[in-house]
Amino acid sequence: MKSIKIFVAVAALSVMSFGAFAQSVTATASTLDGAEAQIAAQAKQAGASYHITEANVHNGVHMTAELTK
Repeated sequence: MKSIKIFVAVAALSVMSFGAFAQSVTATASTLDGAEAQIAAQAKQAGASYHITEANVHNGVHMTAELTK
């Protein structure tokens, strides 16, 4: 019983710690390369890696990414 409680506590803490490091960022530019460069700069400043989650191209580019450490 004690080991089950410990497992549940460790699982809960690992989920919380992952969520604490995730951050959503956005960028706008005239090209996809320009928007991605802005995202990369934000990730570098935060000391994180990034994963692009969305990009729209309508008279310019709007890009959203998730930063993770």
